[in-house]
Amino acid sequence: MSQNAALIVLLVLGGLAIAGPSGLLSWSENLRLLDQRKAQLTAVQAERTALKNKVELLHPDHADPDMVGELLRSQLNVVHPDEVVIKLDD
Repeated sequence: MSQNAALIVLLVLGGLAIAGPSGLLSWSENLRLLDQRKAQLTAVQAERTALKNKVELLHPDHADPDMVGELLRSQLNVVHPDEVVIKLDD
């Protein structure tokens, strides 16, 4: 009886090693997901860097006049009579 139970446990563990959530069959899927997450992380880090730069340009103590002017024009639709507005997609 104990030999049968040990054999069943061994077969279950072997099956999990091959077809389980971290088994051999799911290894390539995990690698694909890891590559996808790394690409997402790179994109989020680039977006974070851009936002950090924008925040630094808008710091109240030393705001960049060009950035302030750009925001005024885009947010409040304020322009000088001799200006032409060209909006680029972000």
